[in-house]
Amino acid sequence: MYIEFCGAAQEVTGSCHLLQVGRATILLDCGLIQGGGKAKDGEANSQDFPFDPASIDAVVLSHSHLDHSGRIPLLVKQGFKGKIYTQRACQEMCRVMYKDAAYIQERDAVTQNRKRARKHLPPIEPLFDQEDAEKALRLFRGMDYEQPLKIAEGVVLTLFDAGHILGSAIVQLDIHAQDIQRRVVFTGDLGHAGAPILRDPTYLTQADVVLMESTYGARCHRSWEASFAEMAEVLAQAKADEGNLLIPAFAVGRTQELLYLFAKHFDEWGLGDWQIYLDSPMAIEATEVYAAHSELYDEETADLWRRHQYKDLLPNLQVTRTPDESLTINEIRSGAIIIAGSGMCEGGRIRHHLKNHVWRSGNHLVFVGFQARNTLGRRLVEGVESIRLWGEDINVAAKVHTINGFSAHADQQGLIDWYRHFEGAPELLLVHGEIEAQQALIEAIKPYARARAPEAGERLDLVHPKKALYRDD
Repeated sequence: MYIEFCGAAQEVTGSCHLLQVGRATILLDCGLIQGGGKAKDGEANSQDFPFDPASIDAVVLSHSHLDHSGRIPLLVKQGFKGKIYTQRACQEMCRVMYKDAAYIQERDAVTQNRKRARKHLPPIEPLFDQEDAEKALRLFRGMDYEQPLKIAEGVVLTLFDAGHILGSAIVQLDIHAQDIQRRVVFTGDLGHAGAPILRDPTYLTQADVVLMESTYGARCHRSWEASFAEMAEVLAQAKADEGNLLIPAFAVGRTQELLYLFAKHFDEWGLGDWQIYLDSPMAIEATEVYAAHSELYDEETADLWRRHQYKDLLPNLQVTRTPDESLTINEIRSGAIIIAGSGMCEGGRIRHHLKNHVWRSGNHLVFVGFQARNTLGRRLVEGVESIRLWGEDINVAAKVHTINGFSAHADQQGLIDWYRHFEGAPELLLVHGEIEAQQALIEAIKPYARARAPEAGERLDLVHPKKALYRDD
């Protein structure tokens, strides 16, 4: 009986943890590795899994973000035939995410093969295609929060609201094998308390082992009030500079929160002076999934939803689904707020907007989410003077802002507060974080727990969880 850390171990992406209980093998998440540049990402994601996909009995998915869910179609392609358990709204969101991801994989393979042909190299296959994605989606089993379900012999699964994105879940596994009982809790990604639309993360009190994310383990967010004031200030600056405002936003979660906040602060932030563009087909579809699940909203949003539909909340919102509609935005020199994917600027339409707008000094670029190492977004946040897109060097003259208070992740204090609700200081393993953030959190949480950050390939013995981790070499 053990847990093996197969991904997101001392790094932020590629969430994947293997649970062995008797004869049952269960995977917690199966996410894409992101942030190393296209070539490196593709190479890392196409490597063999450190287990046989056909040997996995079930997958438990915490939420739909691709760094947690994005390798499931590949898992199916390579032989997995079990069930994939997740919250119902997450199941719907994965349909949106996988369609887009498969399209990108297919398109990138065509581009690479065109280059490889010129070098007389053999063609490559996409990581997965639309057919693989559809096969994966047929294995999903949607669940409601707080409804226990037996998913394997001796393993009962319960999902709790994580408050991160729609359908995100804290995973609780109650294990009974060989007369030994253990409760394992895996946070997935914990939400930022007080965030718009969704409820705050659920507090749990009983566990033997906790796997906790640590994305912002070294940082405390600014207050919501300070973040709102900062956004108002940025909007005022951009208005005075007579430029455009670019917001690279994650299609699921951050985009919907921004639209809600724009509606709520419409007059206060002077948004009537702008034309707002939602330029991401996936974000548009994800927003429609959000709109269909008002039962998961917090009280304030649910009340607003009873009185309005999201398309009525922003009279100057224009959704641009087609490439031709997106291209027309580039003709606008002033007064446009452009919300486009991807959130880390590693793909999507935001790269086209950067090419057309980032060299103009009157424009503003606003980051409202985490930027992983080696991403274009991270380089822009760190103040790079030029970027390279499609073989062209482009100077960065636009003003770059980072508003971390809008993050969908709990910060250091939020993580500590959530953990402190457990009785008896259960064993704490930090995952899904850069090592510097994990070390900072390990120090900060010392009064309450002895935390550790396992390396990839290490195992935790669940029979004796206080024992040291070991690597099965």
